[in-house]
Order: sequence, then C-alpha cells, then structure tokens
Amino acid sequence: MRCVSCFQLPSSIFASSIMSSASSSTASNGLHTHSDASVSPSATHPDQSTHSYLNGFADQSLHNQKIIEYLYNYGFQRGEYADTVLHVHQNVYRLHAIILSRSPFLVQLLSTSPQVGGPRTIYVPVEREPEISAEGFAIALGYLYSSVSLKLVRPENARAVLAAGCMLGGMEELCQVAYETCKRSISIDSIGAWLEFVDAIPSPSTGADTPEVSSVRIFGSYAQSMRDDVFHFLVVTLPGVLEIQTTPSDSAPITSDSGREVLLQVFSRVPFEMFKAAIESPSFQIGSDQARFKFAKEAVEARKHGIARGPGFEETVVLAFGSAQGPGTSAVHVTRKMRKRPLWKVNS
Repeated sequence: MRCVSCFQLPSSIFASSIMSSASSSTASNGLHTHSDASVSPSATHPDQSTHSYLNGFADQSLHNQKIIEYLYNYGFQRGEYADTVLHVHQNVYRLHAIILSRSPFLVQLLSTSPQVGGPRTIYVPVEREPEISAEGFAIALGYLYSSVSLKLVRPENARAVLAAGCMLGGMEELCQVAYETCKRSISIDSIGAWLEFVDAIPSPSTGADTPEVSSVRIFGSYAQSMRDDVFHFLVVTLPGVLEIQTTPSDSAPITSDSGREVLLQVFSRVPFEMFKAAIESPSFQIGSDQARFKFAKEAVEARKHGIARGPGFEETVVLAFGSAQGPGTSAVHVTRKMRKRPLWKVNS
C-alpha cells in the first residue's frame, strides 16, 4: 500500500473556474449573497467603466485561478489539511470531503463510511472494473479539484479516464474529452484492441432477457458510441486509408495487394455481428456485388483459422440475384448457423 501524490505539473497550467451567483439570499460559511444587491459599475466606479463588476466588485478571475491552483497543488497533489483517506487499487490518497462531494459516487461512499475519530476512510471498489487503471482514476480524481486534468488525457489512457469519469459521475466535460480522444485514436495499429473492446460490449437488451454482465458496462451510453465509431472506421475510414477505390464501372476495386490483404486481416478479427453488418452495409464501398462477395468469402475462410474457429458456429456467404434486392440494400448476405454434430455409426 503506498501513498501517492499523483502528477506534479507546472504551476502555470491551470484552468480558471466559473462562478455563479444564487438567485435568492443564501448563507454559506457566514457569507451572504443577495441577487438584488448588484450595483451599476458606472455609478460606483465611473473611472473604471471598462472593467466587469459583480455585486460592486471587480471580476476576480485571476484570484479564482489562484485558488484553484492552490487547491490542486496543496489539496490534491500534497494532500494537506485532508479530512478523508481514499483507498483505490494499491494507492492511498489524502483528500477533502467537500471536494469529493462533487462526485455522486463518492458522496454515497462518504455517507456510508462512518468516521470514528480522525479522517474518514473510504475504499473505492474497482476490482471488477478492469478498464479503470490507476492512472485513469488519478486523472478523474484530480478533475474534482481542477480542470487541469483535461490536459493529462492521452490516447494511451483515454479509455481508462472515461471509465473512471463515468463511474465517479459529475464530470461530463472530462468524459467528453476522453471519449473524443478515444475516437481519434482508432487506427490500423489500434483496431485490434478496439475490436476486443467492442466484442466485450453486450448487445442491446430487449428487456425480456436478463442483462449481460460485461466488463465495459460502466461506460454507459459511451459504450454504444464507441461501438459505432469502430464500425464507421471499418466500413468507411479503413477502405479509404488503404486506398481501396472502385472503378467508374464499379466492376472491381482498384487497390494494391498489400492494402487488400490488410483489409482481410482486419475483417478476419471482427466480431460476427459487426462483420455481418459491415459486409452488408451500403457504405462499405469496395467494388461491385461480385467483388464484395469474393472479399467476404475470403474473409470467412480466414476467420475459420481465427475468431470463428472451433466446433461452434459456421459462417457462410451468399450472393442474391434478381429483383428482390431493393435500393440501398446489399446483394451479399452473411449467415451463421450451428455446425452439425457428426453422426457416429455403432456397429453391432
């Protein structure tokens, strides 16, 4: 068990906060705020009409920035004057309940953890959330103190930050930044890891069955968004990156052998439901129906040695002809069925 002070950052990198005034008279820590107590800047300070005033006082954004800088440096990174000890993974944080209360998840832990002399101790259960790394959780935790954490999100940790942010709650801006970083990180080099991730996402429930238990359930609506992003990459972006273009007659794709081979390798690892949807999608432009049918057959053959191997299901591809195909539909269809068990003949 070790005590951490997270990430030391240059003191110049800090975001300013936005203050909001209450609509009615309130009292917090002995300070009263009245919504009708504002004074005209020009009336009280005619020689400073170019400045912004609130309740007769000049805008204190620089002062607010210094407060946030102090909170992050001394409160989060150094843990001074802490009243709460937080345990997560193998790390121990000395923090402050008033800041942690910004997170609905941590509020629940605080309210159910008794305080018997000294700092309150809380334990964050993340053992069943493999997507939440120590770094990702630290960035999300720091965001409760300052938006400087937004600058720490990188492609390598974005998914872990998103998972931690979704679990803690109350940090939509951080989640959105992490999600957009995830979206931009989908590439040929990373598609294998993203395919493993979407394969773990449970299919949308109809409500009639028991929800599946998944290691990615914590992402909420972002899970489906990332699934859609991976699908768009496979169907639209990847053929473009590999320079697979159709001829004017749409008879066959113009591409190098290496580009087509890469496309086959990627599709040989795609989960079946996404593979079927991609092959049959009108947006998957790799040539004529015959060209798409040939590609699908080769992909199915390659899948037999990888994702579709084993005694379970058998994947097949069919090419439909005639007028049954409506506009915007695919003549190429992918199906899957259980393999027939071999019949054993018993000799008498």
